[in-house]
Formats: sequence, C-alpha cells, structure tokens
Amino acid sequence: MARNANWGLNSLADEVAGWFPKLSKEEQQLSLQLYRLLAQGSPVSPEQLAARLALPPELVLQTLRRWPGVFYDERERVIGYWGLALPEMAHRFTVNGRRLYTWCAWDSLFLPELIGETARVESTCPVTGTVVRLVVSPQAIIEMDPAGAVMSFLTPDAARVQEDVIIHFCHFVHFFRSAEAGQRWVSEHDGTFLLSMQDASILARRKNAIRYRDTVLIADQP
Repeated sequence: MARNANWGLNSLADEVAGWFPKLSKEEQQLSLQLYRLLAQGSPVSPEQLAARLALPPELVLQTLRRWPGVFYDERERVIGYWGLALPEMAHRFTVNGRRLYTWCAWDSLFLPELIGETARVESTCPVTGTVVRLVVSPQAIIEMDPAGAVMSFLTPDAARVQEDVIIHFCHFVHFFRSAEAGQRWVSEHDGTFLLSMQDASILARRKNAIRYRDTVLIADQP
C-alpha cells in the first residue's frame, strides 16, 4: 500500500533536496529563470539566460557547466534541466499548448510551481498500460484520472543521483493506475516504495521550498 502522510515527508524532502546542487540566492534565481525559459518550448542559450538576469554570459555559462543535470544541443543551448526536457520522453507535460516532457513522474508535480504555470500531464502506467492524466497547478493537483493513481519513489544516495539522475532515480519513478498495480511493480524493484498522490504533491512543494529557500516562487506571490 502507499505510505501515509505520517511516515516522515519532511525527512524525505530534506534528503531529496540534498541530491540537487546547493544554490546561492543568485543561483536560485538563475535556476528558476532557466526553468521558465525552457518551459517556453525552445532551447535556451547562455546569452539569453544572461540577458534575462542582467549577468555576464561567461558567468552564466561557467555556472551551468558546474551543475549536473544540464543537457545541451549541438549549438550549446540548454534542452534539458533537472526534470524538464524538450526532446521526447515518456512523461508528457503540456503547458499553454506547448508539448514538453519530464524525466520522471514526480518532476511533473514540482515543476508547475517553479515555472508558475498549470500543466497537463500524461504518463503510462508501466503495469497496466493505462494512461494516467493529471492537471497540476502551481499549488496542487487539481484533476486526476484514474482517481486512485499512485506514484513509485526511490531514495538512492546523492552521489549516485548526481552521477546520473535519469538512470539512478528517474527510471524508478512512475505513475500507476492504482495501488494494486503499483505494489506489483515495487515488489519487483528493490528500494522502491509507493506514495499517494497527495503525499507526492506535498513532497514536491517541500523540496521546492528547501531548494529555493531564499527566493519567492511565483506560486507564493500575492
């Protein structure tokens, strides 16, 4: 069964936030602007990001090169960043009619708050083949079909995540049409467990709050 809200989401959020590079206040702003530009549906150049932040392009490029989880096209423009991708992947993430993708199921729950946009999410249950559909606003999941959907999760160590987050984490994080389907899958994958969608959404927002602790997110603005 999915774990309940009393088992320690705060501790899990602290652990998950530790997988990501620690960001200064200025780097938090850079990270958020990168997400928001990428969510417009086109590759993002360091020069474009630098102009948005009124920073030297060389400084922006140096910062991006230090971070894991940044992917580029042949013109050195960003096409993927910590959960959000332009190239096609398994988890579809549509924002204002723009088809984007996420690296794993959970990304689609924390990204709307960071980009300040509502997203329509479609992802296929790996056990039943059912398409799980969500509408996720910057504040919460506002629609879900099937109603009993759950999510798998994994807690590897930070070093393995930063080495290759897609292989060591994303491949284990999926939506399932039901707790029964999810339990069948996690029973065959050591280290995985189920979260209710409510807990997965709470965990997403807590991770955001920790990682962007010095920044006002769009969803928090009056």
